[in-house]
Amino acid sequence: MLNKFLKLLACIIGVELIGSISGFFAGDIPTIYAQLNKPFLAPPGNIVGPIWIVLYALIGLALFLVLDSKEARNKTRAYLLFAIQLILNFIWSIIFFGGSHFWIASFISLLLLISIIFSVREFRNISMGAVICFVPYLIWIIYATYLSFGLAFLN
Repeated sequence: MLNKFLKLLACIIGVELIGSISGFFAGDIPTIYAQLNKPFLAPPGNIVGPIWIVLYALIGLALFLVLDSKEARNKTRAYLLFAIQLILNFIWSIIFFGGSHFWIASFISLLLLISIIFSVREFRNISMGAVICFVPYLIWIIYATYLSFGLAFLN
């Protein structure tokens, strides 16, 4: 039981750390975001960070549920897709905020959305709990992709 808890903790903390490191390399995200012309329905900057904390915890929980699942089929593909979406997630804010490459970041966001959809498809065969954990993430990335393209267009 302790081993399971430690694995769960490692998954959640690991994903949270990846998000934090990305934010560190992206620079002063709140200041940059505040200076941008924003599209319709853009959120206030102060809620985005807390949303990501929750989403990263859910992403880590999804990873744990896939790792812990007794289902052996397609796990390799699920791990690969999970890694791809996490890498795309990691580089997006660095490219968008750190490099001000808004259009490139927008297309990365689109690739991230596609990789999340494929991840959910793979998770469906392994753990429905992992699918449920990815649903808020999927919804947020649909919204974030809209915002990314909107910000690229307006700036």
